[in-house]
Amino acid sequence: MVKLVLLHKADSIYDDEPDVRYDFPRAYLKAVKEAVGDWVVYYEPVKAGPRGYFAVAQIRQVIPKPGVPGRYLALIEPGSYLPLDREVPRLVSGRPLESALMERDGTPKKGGAVQLAVRRLPDAEFARIVTLGLPPDLEDIEARRYDPRRPEMDDGAAIFERPVLERLTRRAYRDVAFRRKVREAYGYRCAMSGLMLRNGGGRPEVQAAHIRPVEHQGSDSVRNGLALSGTLHWMFDRGLISVADDNETILVSHNKVPGEVVSRLLAPGGKLLRPANPHDLPHPENLRWHRENVFGRALPEEPTPWG
Repeated sequence: MVKLVLLHKADSIYDDEPDVRYDFPRAYLKAVKEAVGDWVVYYEPVKAGPRGYFAVAQIRQVIPKPGVPGRYLALIEPGSYLPLDREVPRLVSGRPLESALMERDGTPKKGGAVQLAVRRLPDAEFARIVTLGLPPDLEDIEARRYDPRRPEMDDGAAIFERPVLERLTRRAYRDVAFRRKVREAYGYRCAMSGLMLRNGGGRPEVQAAHIRPVEHQGSDSVRNGLALSGTLHWMFDRGLISVADDNETILVSHNKVPGEVVSRLLAPGGKLLRPANPHDLPHPENLRWHRENVFGRALPEEPTPWG
């Protein structure tokens, strides 16, 4: 197995969906087959935007692209995709993070390897990129972010650095990373009420909801997330609310939710708040899955937040 860097442009002619599949030509088939079962880093090329390295995922399988000779799809392992908390720049201190892109004197190469859509990536370089983008102490960073009473670590205390692959597969770590990216994408506002609520310490009360749950092969992509208040998160998970096939109209199970609750909780007009970056919009397939599998189902016997 081998780790890879995969170039991805949001408006590419290739049918990429980074948390689902990667579309590539035959020229890269050997390298991608070698990476089955291993991890990849997604990279945005210079002409496509500023992000640099922006996410990781694991390749599950490679198949021919149906109906398109000479093209293939790398299918992503469900639940493995994870955006980097901090997008990693192409150069650090003027040097590339990939040795394949570096001249002997450390300066960046031009042309050639730089243009490859698929690049092999040594384990040590993969670990460095991931550590820059997903710090080992991310959970502690988040815990200290809004809690002035939480003591800082002593200057001499060493951070326990879990191995990179352990961090990428540990649910508690992934939940923190997902929550940070989704809340940031919506400006810390609830996508259904439009409200930005903070507690006394300044901590945002908005939560990050998976549209398609992880246990049902949902990913940790921002496009599979909604920033929701606690009550609306509860209602969304239990199928009392969803989003219509126009990808913006909020649906309500009116036979289960009192009208006064709807008027109190949802924004006037009943439309979903959009993230600032259009590339972070909920994916229509995730919303469709929620409508078809969660919305309107029988409500479990449990008390509702409104009594």
